Amino acid sequence: QVQLVESGGALVQAGGSLRLSCAASENIFRNSAMGWFRQAPGKERELVAAMTNGGELNYADSVKGRFTISRDNAKNTLFLQMNSLKPEDTAVYYCHAHFVLQGDYWGQGTQVTVSS
Repeated sequence: QVQLVESGGALVQAGGSLRLSCAASENIFRNSAMGWFRQAPGKERELVAAMTNGGELNYADSVKGRFTISRDNAKNTLFLQMNSLKPEDTAVYYCHAHFVLQGDYWGQGTQVTVSS
């Protein structure tokens, strides 16, 4: 069973930066699409950024130019660099892995709070 563990969430002022990490229990990047989702109170979970196993990237319009998704294959770790943070970025951020045959896996989430 794949396990995903996020870290890096914190309270930060508007305009600041954070880097989230997602450590996978095994080397899954070759066979899965990975991504970051977020869920704010009272809102649905939404895609923030995604990376296919081939390295193609996709970002939500609201974070383009500010957030960057990347991975370290040797460390089985996915990252989300978040710059120029805004109060509306406040949410619980979840790491996600999608396998064609095995289905979907989620991390437990990490809280990001941006103060104005």
